[in-house]
Amino acid sequence: MKSELMDLVFLSEKRKNLLLFLKSGPKSMDEIRDTLQASSTSILPQIKKLKEQNLVVQQDKTYELSSIGKVLVEKMQPLVNTMELFEDNFEYWAERDLQGIPPFLRRRIGELGKCKLIKPDLNRMFEFDPEFMENLFSSEHVLEILAYFHPDLTTICRELTKTRVEISLIMADSVLQRCIEDHREDLRNLLGLEYVKIFRYSGDLRIADLTVTDKFLMISLFPRDRNFDRESLISYDPSALKWGTDLFSYLLQNSTEFKEIPPE
Repeated sequence: MKSELMDLVFLSEKRKNLLLFLKSGPKSMDEIRDTLQASSTSILPQIKKLKEQNLVVQQDKTYELSSIGKVLVEKMQPLVNTMELFEDNFEYWAERDLQGIPPFLRRRIGELGKCKLIKPDLNRMFEFDPEFMENLFSSEHVLEILAYFHPDLTTICRELTKTRVEISLIMADSVLQRCIEDHREDLRNLLGLEYVKIFRYSGDLRIADLTVTDKFLMISLFPRDRNFDRESLISYDPSALKWGTDLFSYLLQNSTEFKEIPPE
């Protein structure tokens, strides 16, 4: 029976999509046809199979999930989201180290939604992506996690503060030390602004880069078996922004606010 139910749900794209569509409530045949872009003759046999397994019930001219159908679909959705996330950029995910993401957020990784892969130009490795910059400078607040040093970090932060963008920045200890050494005055000026907070991460920060704003999320993960390439994923899904904010909050627990540059 276990195998039959799994086959029923996942071996037919139409059945899987129909179950997910009915999650939002009862639907007429016209609504089902329009959304799934399928004819009645192709949909009705699938509905019949789902009704036989008590996953879907018919009320007059509408179809809806049964009680157990609702429970099943609630559990299906995260799995489907995760599968779609990995399938869209399979090579990226297969090569990345996910250990920096805590288990509770790895279980929710499908919330990243529809992601676009951004590959930097090898001839301009440390230039920021134009799409990233456009969205960054139209944001109202920025949460940033950084485990590697970027030469333009303090410059970008300084430009953002001209419009009073709220910035919270978690840096690996090595990155913060490099900023102190190479950009002491810029860093001192940033620390003097009430809407900028900088934190030092305690321990091994294994998220290469994370930016979360009110508009987008962009994340870079370290490759497992080769050098860091600065390839990133960007998402505009509201669920991705929530996921990224939760990751920032989690890492913030192991961070201490950096308030003053020590004397030379």
